[in-house]
Amino acid sequence: MKIIIYTGLSISFDEARKILDNTPHTQVIYKKPIKRGDISLAIQEKADIIGIIDGVFHQTPAVAHKEILEAINKGITVIGSSSMGALRASELDNLGMKGIGYIYNQYTTGQITSDDDVALISDNNTLQPLSTPLISIKYTLSQAAQKKIITNKEKKEPLQIAKQTYYPQRNYPHLLSQSHLNTQKKNKLTQFINKTTDIKKKDAKKLLKYIKKKITTPKTQTTDKNE
Repeated sequence: MKIIIYTGLSISFDEARKILDNTPHTQVIYKKPIKRGDISLAIQEKADIIGIIDGVFHQTPAVAHKEILEAINKGITVIGSSSMGALRASELDNLGMKGIGYIYNQYTTGQITSDDDVALISDNNTLQPLSTPLISIKYTLSQAAQKKIITNKEKKEPLQIAKQTYYPQRNYPHLLSQSHLNTQKKNKLTQFINKTTDIKKKDAKKLLKYIKKKITTPKTQTTDKNE
């Protein structure tokens, strides 16, 4: 069985390998964020499962719906989460694409509607993220409010700052420097942010674990519910 995973931003290749590699009779190939035309190459490579986590949005043409549908129509399982994968899965889940995770559910319920919510910039060579996506900021601030690090009222200002900031400049130091939170609150929030796993990474791990379960569980026992 051949599995192709498009990622590198939400989760590193090394972290992904720790979850999905070492499965008998399975070849897993990790590729950089998906772009227009990559699905056709995956079909030529005879992929059995395609996992779309990260993808390009603005610098080059994004993966097209018809490409994904072509793969599905050829019997390839296509699964999405985290970023471009979550967006495309929310648009094509009624046509056979499988969506996984919190961000996918945010799209399907209309809580978020645009690619701007998951957009970021990264180093082209290392894939190191150089900004923080809005969906991650929203999620982390909400978690901070739930854990009483800040109040629901206090989270509104940094969230608004993030929304008004062009996505390449979005990051926690910027929004905290512009915020009127007092120094003690900023320090506590910074500590919380530093120890909190990014929601895009959480969703990427869910996708990889879903595939792992799918290929190791006998078909008669496999369940296929959204997470």
